[in-house]
Amino acid sequence: SLSQTLLNQGTVTPYPHFSADGDAGILDKAIKAKGVDENTIIDVLVKRSNAQRQQIKASYQKASGKPLETALKSALNGELEDVVLALLKTPAQYDAQQLRLAMKGLGTDEDTLIEILASRTNKEIKEIKKAYQEEYKNELQNDIKSDTGGDFRNALLSLCKATRNEDIIVNQELAESDAKALYEAGEKKKGTDCSVFIDILTTRSAPQLRQGEYVTAHLCACAIPQDKGTRTKILTRVMVSRSEVDMARIKQEYKKTFGKTLYQDILNDTNGDYEKILLALCGSDS
Repeated sequence: SLSQTLLNQGTVTPYPHFSADGDAGILDKAIKAKGVDENTIIDVLVKRSNAQRQQIKASYQKASGKPLETALKSALNGELEDVVLALLKTPAQYDAQQLRLAMKGLGTDEDTLIEILASRTNKEIKEIKKAYQEEYKNELQNDIKSDTGGDFRNALLSLCKATRNEDIIVNQELAESDAKALYEAGEKKKGTDCSVFIDILTTRSAPQLRQGEYVTAHLCACAIPQDKGTRTKILTRVMVSRSEVDMARIKQEYKKTFGKTLYQDILNDTNGDYEKILLALCGSDS
């Protein structure tokens, strides 16, 4: 099955000797340490799977009477805070938040809408819709209807139905030529050439779209011509949301596209604790 094929391609895996209460205690100590012990916070959160982080949150809440997010929010700031809070959400909650920001921010961020809705499984899209409804008291489809238009809106709404065939044999060559087209569409001009994206995402099967090439092409297309703020946002989102899914695959594709590693580019492009946590999510420099 598709999920079997994608298994073991993440750089973040469940921690073998896991104790939610133990980790909650370690985090509490790190938060209260003089000057805050960021290294320990990064180390604990990146070496635990999302499911394990959810258990740590529950333990922390029980022990201290307040949400772990609240404690970390007041202890951290900047880009490190963004990544840490993202890691504490379930994948569906994080995707829902990113979709909401893409529509409710200044102007509509089409790239993000495409990247998320085109690369998630039917089951994941159903979970995103549920999380969206719970968090924002509105249906995802309604916000898409009011914030987008034309072919683009239709493409997104059809992806929202979560009814795409998921057991089609993937055509590797097509994935690579599509990736090239997407990359060029993004590189040729500031902002992305949406028509190329729409064409590809409405005509390819779901497994085809979830090849690492597509996400990487988006990471690449968007990371180059844009301002630092936009680049940071994309980098954070891809590193957080793919670290447990197909980061190993994305790293391969990135190297193939650019002739240098994602790890090296993160080293060159970021610094401080933000760099530290991204490199930890990236895994080895290979």
